[in-house]
Amino acid sequence: MKLEKPQSKQESITKSYQTRSADRIEKIAQRIFTVCAFVAVIAVASITLYMIIKGVPAIFQVGLTEILFGTVWKPSAADPSFGILYVILTSIVGTTMAILIGVPIGIGSAIFLTEIAGKRVAAIIQPAVELLAGIPSVIYGLLGIIILNPLMYKLELVIFKDSPMHQFTGGANLISAILVLAIMILPTVISISSSAIRAVPVQLKNSSLALGATKMQTIIRVILPAAKSGIITAIVLGIGRAIGEAMAISLVSGSVVNIPLPFNSVRFLTTAIVSEMSYASGTHKDVLFTIGLVLFIFIMIINLSLNRILKKGEKANGA
Repeated sequence: MKLEKPQSKQESITKSYQTRSADRIEKIAQRIFTVCAFVAVIAVASITLYMIIKGVPAIFQVGLTEILFGTVWKPSAADPSFGILYVILTSIVGTTMAILIGVPIGIGSAIFLTEIAGKRVAAIIQPAVELLAGIPSVIYGLLGIIILNPLMYKLELVIFKDSPMHQFTGGANLISAILVLAIMILPTVISISSSAIRAVPVQLKNSSLALGATKMQTIIRVILPAAKSGIITAIVLGIGRAIGEAMAISLVSGSVVNIPLPFNSVRFLTTAIVSEMSYASGTHKDVLFTIGLVLFIFIMIINLSLNRILKKGEKANGA
């Protein structure tokens, strides 16, 4: 039996010093991370408090019912009206349609990149997706004005050529805004969904194939359910991008308060703030802050709802 050589006094001192140094570093790191967490919480709380303080006064000045359910927006008239119902409906309809178009395309693209495409094809498409994510919002808007709006205007002329009641928009309408938003959320959905699919353990895929499932059956019934958490995160971030976008859709939507019909010029919640905040004053400015509060509440409700759905799904899978 081989006996261990007893440690010298110098080695014991060195080891003790290293242990204390490691403990000190861990404590410092823990405090830094704690401070970062508190900063994030304080930032959210501060934004929430600020939006409430700035957004609530107009509710008492104008009335909650008139703001939320009024259909006339004339803040500068002799008898001003501050109804934003059409603006709210436009944001809901526009964001929903953009998500319905963009999310399936984004998830399908992510599946193609990770499970179907060859290495050469993926090496070409992946940088293109990353480049798409880096394009500024205003560029999307300019491309929409140059390419999309003229096409929509031609379609508008064909559909409404014999309609004396239709007010032509030059292609700056709800459809243009929806298509631009759908394109803008693609990089977010594709990138995060791809990461979630790649994170699925390869053993799950191999086991499914070994049991006789086809490649498509494995993707649909094994890989996508396993990557559900990341895909839902991609959808949440896509919704946030769509509902919070202002610059691009202000260029292609016409920015007119109108009922959200496909060929009507419309105004979203974000564009209502951007287009008028620079010159607004008094009650008009207070109502714009109220619009910001409504937008903030929408985003919070969407995030909380999707997170709750995700947690229910995780509990069901765990059970």
